[in-house]
Amino acid sequence: MNLKTHIRNVKDFPKPGIMFRDITTLLKNPEAFNYTLEQLVGFTNGLKINKVVGIESRGFIFGSVLAHKLNCGFIPVRKPGKLPAEKVSISYSLEYGEDKLEMHKDAIQTGDKVLIHDDLLATGGTMNAVCQLIEKLGGEIVQVSFIVELSFLNGRNKLKSYDVRSIVNYENED
Repeated sequence: MNLKTHIRNVKDFPKPGIMFRDITTLLKNPEAFNYTLEQLVGFTNGLKINKVVGIESRGFIFGSVLAHKLNCGFIPVRKPGKLPAEKVSISYSLEYGEDKLEMHKDAIQTGDKVLIHDDLLATGGTMNAVCQLIEKLGGEIVQVSFIVELSFLNGRNKLKSYDVRSIVNYENED
């Protein structure tokens, strides 16, 4: 299945010069949704994973379903002010500004085997920050997965230490 036909391109969002790859059009199509899930689950064949981490907010969609399919716990990584208990946080740069993420301090235990999922890999800043949080808590990152990769932004360069998987690759902005 060609998933690019199910991903909407939104020009100049969230700011001029950015071509936003919108997966909400993929989500509303059951065949495309199921195909995407099958691909993500297939990436994990032979891996031992006991926690799936999803990054706010689109990473929650497939991250939680992956956790269900893999019989794992699901851990949300959120923007500041959304988690009620003791948390760890990290600030990072992304392709169009600065941001901060948090997760509960007790979400990851030493030795947990972790899959991290987000919808899109751009510059790698968000995923790299989440990897740092998980490793700070003693987790072992087994794989990071994405639906979309914007390879022209070289995000994999920040994730060289990890098994990086993506389904759809855009080699240029168009």
